[in-house]
Amino acid sequence: QVQLVESGGGLVQAGGSLRLSCAASGRTFSSYDMAWFRQAPGKEREFVARIRGSGGSTYYADSVKGRFTISRDNAKNTVYLQMNSLKPEDTAVYYCAAARAIVVVPTPKLYDYWGQGTQVTVSS
Repeated sequence: QVQLVESGGGLVQAGGSLRLSCAASGRTFSSYDMAWFRQAPGKEREFVARIRGSGGSTYYADSVKGRFTISRDNAKNTVYLQMNSLKPEDTAVYYCAAARAIVVVPTPKLYDYWGQGTQVTVSS
């Protein structure tokens, strides 16, 4: 069982930055594929970024590529999402997710554990 706790959300002006953190419990954190998803009101949950257990491979949604960076510190059981050049359309609840198996196509149903989410609001 893995528990995930996100933090770092808040209100920021367009063009600003935020860094989200996701702290995980458990002794096998480095074996999990980790990802960030987001969900805006009235919309489906969408993929944002993914990182392999070793941290050596990352993958981003086109909408955030070049602006967001996912990283992880396996010694601290934590995954991060650095968000720069934020836009109003980035407003959503951001969720951290963990998968026991390697995920090829990052869809929500393939992730085993989820955090409670953290709100990110970008004002224009």
